Amino acid sequence: MKFMIPILIALLPAASGAQSQSAVAPGVPSSAMPKATEVLVIQTPRQGVTFQQFMPFMPAEIRATVTLYLNGKIRQWYSRGDGKGVIFLVDAQTEDEARTIMETLPLAKEHLLDTEYIPVGPLMPLRALMGREVQQ
Repeated sequence: MKFMIPILIALLPAASGAQSQSAVAPGVPSSAMPKATEVLVIQTPRQGVTFQQFMPFMPAEIRATVTLYLNGKIRQWYSRGDGKGVIFLVDAQTEDEARTIMETLPLAKEHLLDTEYIPVGPLMPLRALMGREVQQ
């Protein structure tokens, strides 16, 4: 198994490019595209927005985010390591579906955030390791 790690690492740039379904890399066959199983949502404060502008909305934002989590719409959530925003894994198969969910949150309604949506799915080289018996 150790010998497979360098191969998987070498394939990561190609696989990560293939995982964004909204911007398909030229020359990547559709069979190499994973089925999106979640959408990675990255939110950062808009340029010029201050901490003080966020604070009146934070209690409602926290309650609404927890409600989405408890309802299974948000699977995981993280603070960015650089402190410049948050990252969510949303239970959605498309950017539009994730956008519909995330736009219900108070900070999004106030247009205080820049939001990036990235559909993600299984790492495709793993399917090759398993052989043909793995169903899509």
